[in-house]
Amino acid sequence: MSSAFLVSTGVIALAEIGDKTQLLAFLLASRFKKPIPIIIGITLATLINHGLAGAVGAWITSNISQDVLRWVLGASFLGMAVWTLIPDKIEDEETQLATKLGVFGATFITFFLAEMGDKTQIATVAMSAHYNDIFMVVAGTTLGMLIADVPAVFAGDKLSQKIPMRVVHSIAAAMFAVLGVATLLGAGSAFNF
Repeated sequence: MSSAFLVSTGVIALAEIGDKTQLLAFLLASRFKKPIPIIIGITLATLINHGLAGAVGAWITSNISQDVLRWVLGASFLGMAVWTLIPDKIEDEETQLATKLGVFGATFITFFLAEMGDKTQIATVAMSAHYNDIFMVVAGTTLGMLIADVPAVFAGDKLSQKIPMRVVHSIAAAMFAVLGVATLLGAGSAFNF
């Protein structure tokens, strides 16, 4: 397996724990108790959203000089490390569409919209630009989202109370910080990690 896939999966799985979209998965699961359409909605919304983010990352790679890109990506990863330490809250209006669109439609739209500008989407842009492997990054980030969100759909609030969110956020932040420092030091241009 490629490092782009493995790093993308691990970083996003950790970053997603306690994230707004994971909270949305908890909320939708507790309201509708229909896990399959919720999981399908999460998967499709994530694939499309992260596919677009990966394309932006690929565009950045082809249009920005390697020197500038290294500093932008390094700073982005360090910014993601800080952002990961700030807990997300879910807005109730993001779930009100469910009464009009059904469980799948509500999940798809609310997840897609909740991911816009979210840390996992921005991380997908940065990792796609860093690794220059859109397919492996999008596959990894999508799998990472599912690793964090599918248990949320099935376990609901019981699981969230047993996970030490602060520790998980600290590990994810540390991973982003390592990616940031490694990128600033030239990882990806001189060697792959």
